[in-house]
Amino acid sequence: MGILSRASYVIRSKVNAVLNRSEDPTETLDYSYEQLRDELQDVKQGIADLTTQKKRLEIQKRRLEENVEKHNDQARQAVEQDRDDLARKALEKKKQKMSQIEELDGQIAQLQSQQDQLVEQKDELQRQIEQFRTKKETMKARHEAAKASVRVNEAMTGAGEEMEDVSRAIERAEERTEDMEARSQAMDELREEGALENQLDDRSQLDKELDELQQDGEVDAELDTLKAEMGEGGATDDADDASEAVETELEAELEDDTVGSVDDSEVEAELDELKDEET
Repeated sequence: MGILSRASYVIRSKVNAVLNRSEDPTETLDYSYEQLRDELQDVKQGIADLTTQKKRLEIQKRRLEENVEKHNDQARQAVEQDRDDLARKALEKKKQKMSQIEELDGQIAQLQSQQDQLVEQKDELQRQIEQFRTKKETMKARHEAAKASVRVNEAMTGAGEEMEDVSRAIERAEERTEDMEARSQAMDELREEGALENQLDDRSQLDKELDELQQDGEVDAELDTLKAEMGEGGATDDADDASEAVETELEAELEDDTVGSVDDSEVEAELDELKDEET
């Protein structure tokens, strides 16, 4: 086997293997069934053509037979009229027609034989087609059941191509999700540590630190002011409460009926001493 022959054989074998894998048995069976039906139709058409041709010959034979009778009558009439010459011509034509009738009989018999053979072939082919149709439907049902069983088993075991694609898609989605989660956590950590700066803030790091110090100073100053205000308000309230208590106590003592009469001059003198001490 030469190189070209071997290459051609390898190519044909590979093409045949590809076609076998891609071939759908149900479609092949349906196509074969249609081919057989087409052949049956061709046989029926051939039988119809033979029958038509045979009928034409039979019609032609009947016409010749009618002519034979006609020429026979003509010969008798000529004999009755003592015209042997005319009777002889009529009989000659009768013989010619009878010879043609014999030829037609042979042709008609041959066509009948062919018709009978075609009818037998048609009947046999029709029986084969019916058997093939029954087997075809059975094979199609078995094939569909096998396909369904394979699909169910592949779906349950995850061994099919579609389930494999689904598994790969899930794996890719999980990987991408994990990458996004890790990236989000990393960004949060960097932002908390201050490693990432706001791209919309055009201040430098020094400016940011100074601004923070300034804000802290302002907060401390405001806190001190608040504490001072709270302290002053408390002292004033205490002083007012004490003054009110002293005044109440003095008024009570002055209004007490048990207190004896006191010299006003002594009171005035003591009051002056108190004022001198205050000054």
